[in-house]
Amino acid sequence: MMRVGLALACATVLAACSSPDHPAAPTAAPAAMASSAVASAVPAAPVQPAALARYDGYGDMHFGMDEATFDRAWAGELKVTTPAAGSSCISKRPQWVKAPTDFAFMFEGGHFVRYDVGTAKEIAPGGGKVGMSEAQIGSLYGDRVVEQPHKYVAGAKNLRIAAAQGNAVLLFETDATGKVTRWRVGVPPQVDYVEGCG
Repeated sequence: MMRVGLALACATVLAACSSPDHPAAPTAAPAAMASSAVASAVPAAPVQPAALARYDGYGDMHFGMDEATFDRAWAGELKVTTPAAGSSCISKRPQWVKAPTDFAFMFEGGHFVRYDVGTAKEIAPGGGKVGMSEAQIGSLYGDRVVEQPHKYVAGAKNLRIAAAQGNAVLLFETDATGKVTRWRVGVPPQVDYVEGCG
């Protein structure tokens, strides 16, 4: 009799545990769902915008494009310089450029061949920018940097870095203290025109 009473008591307790008033213990699934909900609540790393400055061009514009194709790809208004007598070299600057030395696209023979940057707002391919030291450029580009004396400024240098593929070149200009004052990317021979279209 005692055994029957004990069995009935156990059955009653078990039934009470799974009754609507006392829900059964949670299974592993809600715990797994909770941990995945926490994981999805953690913000993902921000997506970095694609770099505009590249060894093969800038944004949607690639070296070698003719002017008409370039202008369509740019899809914005550009200020155009008048070529010197007997020259086919011109520069185009976006409307937002305040100083002519801040940013310009170079064309020669009707094709996009180079762009020049004189502001720290733009980042060169590989991470260099205006204001960096020669040592910082060396740490970014390593033994690819070829030093050349600046044509006009005593003690200043040109730091020339050839692209890993293709024939384009990135060239940083420094002042006499070794600080980058401007940089440009282009294809030879235009990338080496010290005076630009000058």
